[in-house]
Amino acid sequence: MNSAHSIVRATRDYEAWLASQVRVVRPGLQAKHKLMAEDGFSFLRATFYRWAQLFPALFPKLARAPKVLGVGDLHVENYGTWRDAEGRLVWGINDFDEACPLPYTNDLVRLATSAWLAIEADDLAVGRGAACRVISEGYAAGLEDGGRAVVLSEHNRWLRDAVTSRLRDPTQFWRKLAARPVVRDVPTEVRSLLEAALPETRLELRMVYRQPGLGSLGRPRFTALAEWRGGKVAREAKALVPSAWLWAASTAGNRQIYYDECVRRAVRAHDPFLQTQGAWILRRLSAYCSRIELRQIPRWSDEQRLLWTMGLELANVHLGTRGASARIRADLRSHKLKWLRQSAEAMAEATVADWKEWKRKTV
Repeated sequence: MNSAHSIVRATRDYEAWLASQVRVVRPGLQAKHKLMAEDGFSFLRATFYRWAQLFPALFPKLARAPKVLGVGDLHVENYGTWRDAEGRLVWGINDFDEACPLPYTNDLVRLATSAWLAIEADDLAVGRGAACRVISEGYAAGLEDGGRAVVLSEHNRWLRDAVTSRLRDPTQFWRKLAARPVVRDVPTEVRSLLEAALPETRLELRMVYRQPGLGSLGRPRFTALAEWRGGKVAREAKALVPSAWLWAASTAGNRQIYYDECVRRAVRAHDPFLQTQGAWILRRLSAYCSRIELRQIPRWSDEQRLLWTMGLELANVHLGTRGASARIRADLRSHKLKWLRQSAEAMAEATVADWKEWKRKTV
């Protein structure tokens, strides 16, 4: 793909390709287009396909860095919580829709760029340079440590207090989910998958549509709500397609979906309810098993510490690639001291330029 093409053309080309992979939800794409115009941070989250064009073009040396099975579409709001097989509350990277083999530098620069843009949007109260520094330090610590799941049960109380605050109230969570519009046209395959994922068969289901993120807007997504033994339960099915990184690299013939492999390899305490079935990802939803938005974290939180831990968790994922630690640490030693800040600044500028063009030509 040609990075010199405008953001409007890039969006048109990507969405045409997306329509060849899955039955797109047009109202979802329309909502995405509107949200892309709001601010640079929202635009970044919605347009990994554009990032996948720009990053290798702007940073050919970084694009040749050691490859890992990486996240792809990483940003500061792609983190959440879940319960592991032991019932412990765990925090970490939430979404692997765009996972595929790519240079480890992509995920680091994208995370730092997202922090840069979140700071501009007043969603984070930390200096840009400090944000890049602590992300890098947390990542290096994770590599050195060999991987450590971020378990919140008896450790990391500061983070547990932040992510279980009143801003993630369970009553409000279920009220909002119940208010989502009902979906009538649910594919038989998806209904069967959701029914099988619930704790009992033959529960009375209410199928709804929700829009929790930006990057996946336009893809089919179904949520099943049910009452079970005194309370509500929910399961979600979301359609998966090959990573936009493969599309941008003109390797769209590679139709492999790496979501499950990336999750299984990562050095983490896994969510036993997260599973892929064909081209669908199934997961349990609850107040504390979901993605976390920055506005849901109290402003008294230690945001530098939060970003440090985001870097550490990224290392947990990259360590799933055998031999990655030694190669990455050797490559990091070859970079100048402020390489991450300089790269994030350049990508933030390119992203904001695209965002302004998008607003000018579409709003």
